[in-house]
Formats: sequence, structure tokens, C-alpha cells
Amino acid sequence: MKMLQELKQRYNPPFHRDLRELLNYVVKAYSQDVAFIIKHKARGKEPVYEDVTFDEFGRQVYRLGTALLKRGLLAERIAVMGKNRCEWMTSFFAVLCGGGVCVPLDKGLPYEEFESSLIRSEAKVLIFDPDLKPLVEQLKQSGTSQVETFICMEPMADCLDILALMEEGRAAIEEGFVEYENQPIDSKAVRILLFTSGTTSMAKAVMMSHHNITANVYSLQKVEDIRHGDVNMAFLPYHHTFGSTGQILMLACGVTTTYCDGLKYLQRNIVEYKVSVFFCVPLLIESIYKKIMATVKKQGKENTVRFGMALTQFLLKFGIDLRRRVFKQILDQLGGNIRLVISGAAAIDPEAIEGFNKLGITAIQGFGMTEASPVITAENSWERKTGSCGRAMPGVEVAIDQPDEKGVGEIIARGPNVMLGYYENEEETAKTLQDGWLHTGDLGYIDEDGFLFICGRKKNVIVLKNGKNVYPEEIELLISNLPYVAETMVFGQPRTAEDERDLVICTKIVYNPEAIRTEFGLDVKGADGEAAEAVRAQIEQRIRADIEAINETLPVYKKMLRVTVTDQPMVKTTTGKVKRFEEIKNL
Repeated sequence: MKMLQELKQRYNPPFHRDLRELLNYVVKAYSQDVAFIIKHKARGKEPVYEDVTFDEFGRQVYRLGTALLKRGLLAERIAVMGKNRCEWMTSFFAVLCGGGVCVPLDKGLPYEEFESSLIRSEAKVLIFDPDLKPLVEQLKQSGTSQVETFICMEPMADCLDILALMEEGRAAIEEGFVEYENQPIDSKAVRILLFTSGTTSMAKAVMMSHHNITANVYSLQKVEDIRHGDVNMAFLPYHHTFGSTGQILMLACGVTTTYCDGLKYLQRNIVEYKVSVFFCVPLLIESIYKKIMATVKKQGKENTVRFGMALTQFLLKFGIDLRRRVFKQILDQLGGNIRLVISGAAAIDPEAIEGFNKLGITAIQGFGMTEASPVITAENSWERKTGSCGRAMPGVEVAIDQPDEKGVGEIIARGPNVMLGYYENEEETAKTLQDGWLHTGDLGYIDEDGFLFICGRKKNVIVLKNGKNVYPEEIELLISNLPYVAETMVFGQPRTAEDERDLVICTKIVYNPEAIRTEFGLDVKGADGEAAEAVRAQIEQRIRADIEAINETLPVYKKMLRVTVTDQPMVKTTTGKVKRFEEIKNL
């Protein structure tokens, strides 16, 4: 108890009314510390690393913001689109710290959605990554949007660019122009329009304020063990609130941020930068853990590692923590510095999250949504419970609406982090915000200790003819434990065409061919024609046998009676969520 109190006393951060106040604070508090490390790569040459200090980041924001203001652009809505990079975050802060309205856009959007988002948001300025030039050129030619000013994040012919604008702003500031830093900021007004990644309908534009974001950052600072001097990898996309709020949290805590060269280089980059903390999605944690355990198994050390886990867990009961010493060789594969991983966006396999913790890496998960800026509940380093999403964030209330006899109902929340509503969509706003409560659309329950447990999405629940409820996500977690499963989806289908209410549980499984070859010795790539079909039939037979083994552990009404097997990826949103209804329709 004493240790818990000491830990909690360490987290007494200042509250910032708006993002400009937050920026000014971190520039002063961490002035010469490194805020961002930028890698410059040239073919055939060793990479060059550029350090951007907090002071320099602040200067860049003020210079860019000043130029935007002098050109009259801060009076317009400004869209920002591109991969994670320092210039993206500089643009984001430059707009918001000058009282402007920012529209973060997903760089992975197909052209039609990209164009629609700009039209719906009425953005007149677009700041973009040079990789998106073809998309921008198409937009210019179409003439359908209101975008009049295009600003590239790097110098580009016939286009404004951030570096040139920063130089304009620098010159203006040196001449005594100080209007930018004096621009009024209404911290509770709409200043961010962020499109959700809907799986069943057109994306909704979430209206957010400075206060929404800074309140969520403040709550996270109070309960999460993010330390000044940590090194973070900005893996989650900035256009998503989990990515952008997470990045603002890192800045607020004086953390250095690095960038990943791509998913296949993730582990190498973690080692390269000696990363100590990062936010991620469950798939990433599960993938890293599976690779670690596969290597352990290949080396014939599986029993040794499991014994070490049992021993170190036993010693923990007496306050003796030897995990990072016992598993040093494994941790060195991840750079040796990684100590905290925070997962969100979906349910995570308990085996993976517990496995990380047994190795000495604190792995925790939270629950939230774009409409909550985004974090609603979260575990932390000293308050964890396997399978839960932690307790409500400080200042946030969480309740269960219309719970059933087991205490399961829709999760609702209210607090300063909850959005202002959906832009130009009063009907959806009224459905989602009721009497000040945000209706999340997720089902769950709260235990006697205040920990939230998620059962699944309200719209995904399979209601059987006998009145039983089946939560697909629970079964999907079991299936995902199979080492060769890349993706899985559990859903209900009518038993017969005559009675649509009589549903049976079905599953679609996407397998990884390389993992299948390792697990079963079956290689579909090495065959063609009838031979390939024969191999596929064997693969399906093996997978069906594994599903039957899972069925043996389930109650009769949860057993999967129909199984679809493929190696073709499912249709997903740009944030990796499976478009369930589209998948089911195509079966």
C-alpha cells in the first residue's frame, strides 16, 4: 500500500487549458531535451539522424503558425494528411495553437473518401505529405472540393511548402509580429473535425475541442507511468485520436519520439532507437509475442522459459523482481530498454499481455473511442486485472446502461473528454449523446473492484432463437491463439432459409501460409493445379480439427458449426477493423 501511495504521488502534472498552454509548458520545461529524432535516408549511404529539441519544435510551430496567420489561412479549416512525421505534428499544433480548426485525414483513404471528407468538412487548405502528390493532383483536376491552398510537408515545385512558410514566419517574428501568440483560443469550442473509421456506414465527423484533448492527456499523465527521458515510437497513425492524443501525452511528459520505417522493420527500429514505451494495437503485441515464443521454441528453450516465468512470478509475491535479469536475452531482442506497452482499439489475447508482463515488460490495455478523445478506462503499472480494460480515467464516469441478469449492458461514459457531437449530424449525435452520457455501442460489465470488462460490440452480438447471447469477440480470442491464424471473424447465420431467427455460430478464418508450413509442413505455394487444391483441402481439414477442439471447450449454444477457411485477407477499414457486414454479405 505504501509503494502504491508513493507511485501515485509521483504523478501530479499541471492541467493545461488548451494546447498552446501545453506547448508553451513543455518548451520551457524540457527546452534542450530531444522531442523528435528524424532519420534521413539516402540510397547507398548510412542514415543521418536529426534531433529536434522541444525548444526547436516550439519555434517551428510558432513560425509556421505565424505564416499561416499572416496569409489569412487560419481563418479557414485546414486539413492535414500524411504519414507520421514531425511535420505532421508541427502542422497540427500550428493550426490549433493559433485558434484554427484542424481536419486530420487518413492517408490510406481511397480517393472518393478523401474527396468526400474534404467536401464535407469544408476545408480550404490542405497540408500533405509528398507521397500523396498523385491524390492531390487528382483533387486539383476534379475541382469538386473547396480546397484553394495546397501546402506540402517538403519542398515541391509549384507548391507552397512548410519550410518556406516557416522561413516567412521566422522573418515576421524577428520584425516584431506577435499576433500569433496572442490569438484567442476558446478551449471548449469545436477546433478538430475527426472522421471515424466506420465499418458499416459513412464515416461521421467528430467535433472535438482543446479541452477534450488536454483533459484526456491530463488524466493519462495522472495514472500512466510515462517518464521524462523515455523513448517512444509513434506507431499509431496521427490521424487517429489514439495516435495523436498519445503523441501529445509523450510531449507533455518530456518523452523523445522516433518513427518506424515500416511494419516489417518494427523490431529492428525498436532496437535501433532503444525504445522504452509505445502505444499500439493488440495485433502488434500478439505478433511480437508469438515471434518471441516461436524463437524460444525453435531454440528448444520453451520449458526453461516457462520455468523461469513460474519462478520469477513466485518471487514477485515476496517483492523480489528478477524478471528483466532472468529474461535479459529475450529483452535484448527488443533493444533491452522497452518497459511499457499500452494497447487499445480492440480486445487483446490475455496470453500475450500476460506473457509480456511475465517477461518484465509492463503491458496494459485500455478502452476508448474517437468520441472520447479517446481513452475512457485503462490499466496502469500498479492496477491491473487480467482480461479487463482497467478503471475509469480520473474525471471520467463509467456506467452500464440497462444491465442484464449478469450485469452486462451497454457501456456509457461522461466527462470532459467526451466530444461535442457529430458535425452536421444531429440524428446520430442525439443517439450517441443522451443526457450527457456517451453511448459507446460496446457491451460490458464492471466488477466489484471497478474494473471494466468488454464483452463485445452491441451491433455484433448474436442473439439465438433460445434467447442466449453470444459475443463473437470472446470466441475470436480463442481462435486467434492458433499460431497460424492471421484474421478471424465469428458471426451468426440462419440455420435454414425458412427461419432467419434460428441462427448458428459461424467463423471465417484467414490463415498465414508461412505459419501453416511451419505448423503442419503443408506448403500451398509449392504446388499448383490439382496438387494445390489437395494441399488446401488438407489445410482446411487440419484447421477444422482445431476448431472442433475449441468447440469441445464451449457450451453447446456457442459451438461453431460452419467454418470458412482462406488465405485471402478480409475487407478492412484503414485502421484495420474488419468490415463484418461486408464480409458476411460476400460469403
